[in-house]
Amino acid sequence: MRALELGIALRYLRSRRGSRLLSLISLIAIGGVAIGVSALIVIMGVMSGLQEDLREKILIGSPDIRVLNVGADMVIKDWRSTLARARAEPGVVAAEPFVLTKALVGAGHQYSDGANVVGIVPDGQNGMPVTSIRAHATAGDFRFLTSSGTRDGAVLGAKLASRLGVYPGMDSVTLMTVGSEVSPVTGTPIPRERKLEVTGIFDTGMFEYDNAYVYVAMPVAQELAGLHDGVTGLDLKTTSRWEAPDIGLRLQTRLGYPYRTLDWQSQNSSLFQALKLEKAGMTLILMLIILVAAFNIVGTLTMVVADKTKEIGILRAMGMPAASIRRIFLMQGFLIGATGTAIGLALGLLASFALDEGKLIRLDPSVYFIDHLPVARQPADIALTVLASLAIAALATIYPALQASRLLPVEAMRE
Repeated sequence: MRALELGIALRYLRSRRGSRLLSLISLIAIGGVAIGVSALIVIMGVMSGLQEDLREKILIGSPDIRVLNVGADMVIKDWRSTLARARAEPGVVAAEPFVLTKALVGAGHQYSDGANVVGIVPDGQNGMPVTSIRAHATAGDFRFLTSSGTRDGAVLGAKLASRLGVYPGMDSVTLMTVGSEVSPVTGTPIPRERKLEVTGIFDTGMFEYDNAYVYVAMPVAQELAGLHDGVTGLDLKTTSRWEAPDIGLRLQTRLGYPYRTLDWQSQNSSLFQALKLEKAGMTLILMLIILVAAFNIVGTLTMVVADKTKEIGILRAMGMPAASIRRIFLMQGFLIGATGTAIGLALGLLASFALDEGKLIRLDPSVYFIDHLPVARQPADIALTVLASLAIAALATIYPALQASRLLPVEAMRE
């Protein structure tokens, strides 16, 4: 009976008078499912792409785990012993100290700008790097070697270097910070100033880094920050980024007071939580499109039942059981749902690929941190969309199928 049931279901989908084309109401139902599925795939891809792109760009200069001091001065003085203990922690594959301060940067003319100055270990002196910032150097490198052979170099973000009009190997910048020391004569804070040769330019594609970050050798940053031999904290790289929260809590317990750890998620928790909430909300809203398409399926099958009442009565009189009648309409609804889902899947993947590879939607990087709208085609999201669409389509066919199977042969033929 299954082949006969499938043949009847396909026949009911077609137009009348021997036409092999699908009827208009069937096309409308299929189109509704296709639009819902394609829209859901594209939007979920966009939200996932935003999460991944922002996460990767943020983590270019941000470590998996950061070890800091609880005190207000934000200084770790005995950092060498703490660094050794951190490196011995299971799951930690690399660790290095860092110094973070703010400075006024100028290039010998009237224009100057504020910048975040990060002191790190020069490239090649610390084994495996903790972050991937060194891989984004477009000119020079992170060794901070000047033409005279000293480590008095500075690596600037591409946008900051462009505003200052400086180039590696040709120009220099002056960094000035204000410390806590006060002049006994004037009663004003004594500034600290260092003139550094521009030895490199980096371009991460992340506006925040490229626009306001300067990397220098750690001794230079210690001098500018007035930390002497101390550091701001320790940067750690773990075996897996997703294990960083557990490793960080374990390390914090082992180090004890006055140390605390921050993993990459807690450092940017507000941003990532907002993106997750937005993705969930958009998914729920767009799922309503598929629900509307499900009502189209219900309406289509109900109309078919009303139109085919006489034929159903004849089939029942010829001995076809009610279960077979029920399966005919279940198959018909499933075919509508499966066809619409397949078309929507193809359209959604094609649109996602075009948006991502062609960078069709440009964004202002100063506002959104990225220059185009990224789309990530995650198999889990796509599979969830397809399964949800098929499940909704299957549920939508239950009522019309039961309605058709309950028709009595005599009453159906009387119609």
